[in-house]
Amino acid sequence: MLGRPKTAEEYVDLVDQALFEIEDLRMAAEYDMESMGAAMEFLDDLERDVRRLRDSMADGSYMFGKENLPFFKLAEKQDERFLPFRQLLLKINETHINGLDAEG
Repeated sequence: MLGRPKTAEEYVDLVDQALFEIEDLRMAAEYDMESMGAAMEFLDDLERDVRRLRDSMADGSYMFGKENLPFFKLAEKQDERFLPFRQLLLKINETHINGLDAEG
């Protein structure tokens, strides 16, 4: 995956993409509970945390920080078979901690 986003708009786009991926995974898991059912166990929490992040971006209360985002531990421990967009979530968290890639 490429470096961190360079602009706030690119960062917001990553979060929007994560929300889309969560919804897509939810539909896949509901369709194929036998092989994807494990994803359902964490999707509600993941969606809540990512939506809160996006809401804070929309209302102007978001601030970069030195602490991991609430969904980080969940994303970090998931297998990519159940969380295919795990790297996207980790990139969002990395951006949250390190800021935008102004150098890039």
